[in-house]
Amino acid sequence: MTNYNELLNEILKEITPAQREIELINNLTKKLGNLLENKAKELNISYTKIEPQGSTGIKQTQLKNDFDIDLFIGLDYNLYKSNYEGLSKNKLKKESKKDFLALCKNWIIQSLNSNEFHNPRLLYAEHPYISVDYLLEDLKLKIDIVLFFDLDIKYIKKNGPITAVDRSPWHGRFVRDELTSKQKDDVRLLKQFFKACYSYGDKSAIAKVGFIGYSAELLIYYYNNLITLFENFCNLHEKPLDYYNRNEKELNQIAHFQNDYLIIIDPIDKNRNVASAISERAYLYCNQQISEFLKKPNPEFFRIKPILEANISNEDDTLLSHIFIIELQNIDDEIHYTISRDKLYSLGESIKANGEKEFSHAERFGKLIFEVYFEDQIDQYNIAIYCEKPTISKTYIRKGPPVTEKNHVLNFKTKNLGYFEKEGYLWVETVRKFTKFSNFLKDFIKDKIPDNLIINNVTTAFKAMSSSGKKSINILKHIILPFYI
Repeated sequence: MTNYNELLNEILKEITPAQREIELINNLTKKLGNLLENKAKELNISYTKIEPQGSTGIKQTQLKNDFDIDLFIGLDYNLYKSNYEGLSKNKLKKESKKDFLALCKNWIIQSLNSNEFHNPRLLYAEHPYISVDYLLEDLKLKIDIVLFFDLDIKYIKKNGPITAVDRSPWHGRFVRDELTSKQKDDVRLLKQFFKACYSYGDKSAIAKVGFIGYSAELLIYYYNNLITLFENFCNLHEKPLDYYNRNEKELNQIAHFQNDYLIIIDPIDKNRNVASAISERAYLYCNQQISEFLKKPNPEFFRIKPILEANISNEDDTLLSHIFIIELQNIDDEIHYTISRDKLYSLGESIKANGEKEFSHAERFGKLIFEVYFEDQIDQYNIAIYCEKPTISKTYIRKGPPVTEKNHVLNFKTKNLGYFEKEGYLWVETVRKFTKFSNFLKDFIKDKIPDNLIINNVTTAFKAMSSSGKKSINILKHIILPFYI
């Protein structure tokens, strides 16, 4: 690692939070904890602990200027258990959501009566939680206040969590206790690298979900340091990381792991793959960048640069002529960006499935590759799509039943007078509804756009209008397509 020390230390100085940042967050969490405690006493509400979690909490793996705070409030499950007995998992989730919702409304929001706290809002993930802003001079901090069932680690390992966030405090304790200060610095460097690759978190620009903080922490835990991880990163998709020492064959026999591209098992819960949501595209691009860094170390690999707009002025650009864009605007601030993101990825998959194959399974517009890119601060969402064959023939030869299937043959002949026989099957020349991908795309999406989004533009890449739309084209063209075409 000696060759890299000076470079990494240089980056570390740039990304490590100043002591005043840490003190500010500590003071704020204490203040907020006191407000919640006082209101709980007033309302006679019982809880087990109020504790800052996440990278700015007990983990201390945050980057400079990361002022997002996760404050977790533990509840004694035994006080609620009798209400949930005999319920299925789905019904238990619904009932616990009701309990959490009541506490959010009647306790947490009511505690935020200080002038420093602004815009407390009820949000939903696994269950309701409160997000609030704290303003100090020109500084704005976002605080998420999350309720969880304070379960014993033995209970979680045996039975799993009641809600997804029940694991989170144990994640924090694991990172706090198992990683050294040097390893936590390596986590910071790894997070910074992933961010520089546009491959971090659920706002990852080049994939639905990139690497998350806990996955970065576990990667350093498993590989001990950053450079060892980098040297082995190319094998990560072939080498599962399991705290419980199960081999690849054993892990592949677990049904909900079988389609996961990467496997990083959660030390707190042997049935959870922390990497299950990490997209193949995020891994591939990061792997390429790591390979380049190891060949020629440079601090620029860790510097976060703005995503550039694609140059769409060159109409002779062959690749651009195969790219199409759907530009959308969100009109409902109540809809969380993850909901819009997920619906657009589903829409993209549907466009791909229907655009690549006719209803008869014959080839249609060839290979389709898409990416969703959004800028939720300005409510703009985009789907950029590469189409292998933007224009196709007016007709295609559709395969019918085998000539041995008499009933199907009779039915096929009745409906298709121009049939012919070849290689033991009936065939017919069929007229396509669409010969241009652009026309197919406009027709296909017209009744499939989520209600909170309106269409601003559906067109070729050359006619993209918005800055975010041009960025999505750039991401697809330069970061994603090189791995797939």
